Amino acid sequence: MKNVLILGTGCRKCAHLQAQAEQAVKNLGIQAEIQKVEDITKITEYGVFMTPALVVDGQVKTQGRIPTVAEIEKFVG
Repeated sequence: MKNVLILGTGCRKCAHLQAQAEQAVKNLGIQAEIQKVEDITKITEYGVFMTPALVVDGQVKTQGRIPTVAEIEKFVG
């Protein structure tokens, strides 16, 4: 099972990234745990200083932008 984290302070962009990630997982038909991380201390532990950020299995894939569903599918597939 993939572990997908959405790092951000709860802004509209963060919610959009979460929706994109959920759609990508659904499209792929895989099992993934998608979690939001809003604690700024935990966010910076990943070396992220621009949100929203997408982390897949502990690796930061994007930060400061919202990737497309197709991009997220590549990251989690």
